[in-house]
Formats: sequence, C-alpha cells, structure tokens
Amino acid sequence: MTQTLIWTVVALIAIGLYLSWTAGRLDRLHARIDAARAALDAQLLRRASVAQELATSGVLDPAASIVLYQAAHAARQAEEEQREVIESELSQALRAVFGEPEQVEAVQQAPGGEEAARELAAAVRRVPMARRFHNDSVRAARALRRHRTVRWFRLAGHAPFPLAFEMDDEPPVALADRPT
Repeated sequence: MTQTLIWTVVALIAIGLYLSWTAGRLDRLHARIDAARAALDAQLLRRASVAQELATSGVLDPAASIVLYQAAHAARQAEEEQREVIESELSQALRAVFGEPEQVEAVQQAPGGEEAARELAAAVRRVPMARRFHNDSVRAARALRRHRTVRWFRLAGHAPFPLAFEMDDEPPVALADRPT
C-alpha cells in the first residue's frame, strides 16, 4: 500500500514537471513570436520609410516617385488586417521602380543617392529575414500547440493561435545584388 502510494506520488510529480516544462516552453515560444513580430514590424516600417523618403527626394522620375510614394505611404498607414496585402504591393512597386540596374545607377549619381540606394538595399534585404524568423517561430509554436497534451491540459491558456505573416517580399534584382 505504501509503495503504491509512493509510486503514484512520484508519477504525479513527474507528470506535473513535464506539464510545467511544456507550458514554460510554449510561453517562451509565444514571447519569441512577439519579439520576432516586433522586429518584422520595425523592418517593414524602415523599408516603407526609406522608400517614401527616396520617392520625395527628387532623384526618381515623377511617375516612379508617385508609384513608390503611394505604395510606401499606404504601407505606413496600413491596418493590421490589410497589412500583408499592402506590404506585398510595396514590394511590387519597388520591383517596378528598381527593376532595371540603370534606375539604381541614376539614383546613385544624384547627391546623397549612393547612401539612399545603400539604405534601401539593406532595408529590402532585411524584410525577408525578419519575416522568416517570425514565421519559423510561429511554425514551432503551432507544432507544440498541436500536441494532445497541450490541448487536453489547455497549456496554451487564452493565447491566440499564432499566425504566420505571408507577403510578397521578393526584393528588386538591382537592389538585392548591391553590397551594403
């Protein structure tokens, strides 16, 4: 009788430790998602700000300036539920404006253009990396949340189910090949 009680207590403690460890891991994954999303938001804002600044600098032709300014302005003002679509539109606008290396060279030849081109190239390269880090964190949290133990014991609490950020983040070829 005593031996059975001891084994039952040991088993309950082991189960409790496992559940506590799993809940802690899930909490760390959710914190990582929050940090990755903040980094992604910062990179998206930086890309839109640099694009908007370049569009208003006068180094682009008027049509390219308007296209780039409107897309960048929309990206900076986007509501959360439309963010993925609007950020994709900014990526498309960047590819349209900087699709040819000659356009990048024209920007570089303007006063302050070399720095602006370098800054834009860095911004468009960082967005896919930040998005990948965010989506990897989301994927890990989703995999853990799908386990029966997590669902049965409701270890996720009331945390919303993590969602990936899907957008077109392909950089313009002329900017992607530039060294920073």
